[in-house]
This record gives sequence, structure tokens and C-alpha cells, in this order.
Amino acid sequence: MDVRPAARERTAPARRRGVLRRPGLALAVLVLVVVVAWALAPGLFTGQSPVEGVAADRLQGPSAAHLFGTDHLGRDVYARVVHGARLTLQATVLAVLIGLVVGTAVGLVAGWARGLVDDVAMRAVDVLLSIPALLLSMALITALGFGTVKVAIAVGIGTVANFARVMRAEVLRVSSSPYVEAARASGVRTTGVLLRHVLPNAAGPVLALSALEFGVAVLAVSALSFLGFGAPPPAPEWGSLVSGGRDYLATSWWLTTLPGLVVAAVVLSANRVARALEGGTAS
Repeated sequence: MDVRPAARERTAPARRRGVLRRPGLALAVLVLVVVVAWALAPGLFTGQSPVEGVAADRLQGPSAAHLFGTDHLGRDVYARVVHGARLTLQATVLAVLIGLVVGTAVGLVAGWARGLVDDVAMRAVDVLLSIPALLLSMALITALGFGTVKVAIAVGIGTVANFARVMRAEVLRVSSSPYVEAARASGVRTTGVLLRHVLPNAAGPVLALSALEFGVAVLAVSALSFLGFGAPPPAPEWGSLVSGGRDYLATSWWLTTLPGLVVAAVVLSANRVARALEGGTAS
């Protein structure tokens, strides 16, 4: 009988109280909550249009009227960052889901079947890991075509290997546990053992990795958008906002700096939450 899930439930309130004692973690959670709120309801945070500008207001610095200033077309940069959160996070979430689902399936099958299946699956994973993630994503986009969804698919495929390795390692550990052996000896079908005993007890580190890969995916999606592989203008993806301000960097620093700081804050916050989750699953 597995007593570890019950132990984790007993310690869950203590962990929630621990979040309040760690201001860095609380700040990271707050940043992510705000960005998700931007994506879900941008109209609550700005009344400015992200695509229409006022020529008389072009290249104005940050002020009370324009928190992040305006661009060369007089568009409010803060409004573009807020509305761009939806495009960037949609691509990020889709990428993480692709990596999570495909990688978990590969790692689960490889870790359980072992033998030839494990060897073939892990060699394919090793090939993916040998290629830099950004280079792999660019190659896939070249084949798939440009666009936000294509960027998400390319980034997601690049994360499959990481999920597969972690899941395989956890399946190898869990499959040798007494409760799994007891379930197999009692005649439970393989699918039942995998879904009821192995997968739930192996999912903790994989979910922690999802938080880490979320930050990595935000950075990758923004980088590909910066290079022009994302949604076409005037779509306000975060990477394209940073790219669009390069020509004005000497005189209008806010066009690249402030959207770039938002991307950095989201990535660092996701990494902080991932470290907290990793520590929780290890305890």
C-alpha cells in the first residue's frame, strides 16, 4: 500500500504557509498571476488600443498617460505588452502541453517496457537533446511555416526530450515499489497499473519540470518572434515588440527595455516557482 500520497496531503497546508514566509516566491507567483490576468482580460488593465496610434504622440517616454511610453506610430507600448500577453502565453502553454503529453507518453512507455523499446526511445531522445533547442525550433518552423501556432509546435517538440527523460527515470523508480509489485501480482491489468499506480506517483517531478519549461518556452517563443517567425505585424507579440524597437534604441530605450523586462520577469518568476515545486516533490 502506498502511504506517500497521504503524507504529501498532510504536509500540503504547511507548504502553503511556507509560501507566505518566502517573499521571493510570493512575488514570483504574483507576477505570473498578473501576466495571466493580462492574457485573460486585457481590457481591465488598459483602455488603449494595441494596434491604433496617435501620430502626435509618437515616441513619447514613459509617463502617467503612457506607462511604457509610445512607439514610432504613437501606439501605447503598455497596451501592446498587455494585449501581447495573450498571444505569447497561448503559444507558451501550447508548447508546454505538447512537450508534457508527448514526452510523458514516451517516458512512460520506455520506462515500463524497457528492453528494445526503451533503447529505441532513448536513442531518439538523445538525438533531440544533441540539437540546440532554438536551432531545432528554427528548423521545424522552416518546414512548418511561420505563425504563432507553428512557433508553439516547434518549441513544444524541442521540449519533448526533457519530459521523456524525467518521466522515464521516475517510472523506473516507481515501478520497483512494493505497491506496484503487489498490484501486478494481484492481476491488475498493465494499463490499470500504469494509470492508477505508476503515473500518479511519478508525476510530481514532471509537473515541476513543466513550470521550469514554461519559463524556457516563454523565452523561446519570444526569441522566435524576435527573429520574425511569429505572428505578422501589427500583432503585439512580446518578441516582436523588442525587435521593433531596435532601430530606436539610442533615443527611445523604453521600446525594447520595458517589454524585455516583462519577458525577463516572467521567465525568472517561472523558474522560481519551478524550484519551489521541485523542492516540494523531493521532500
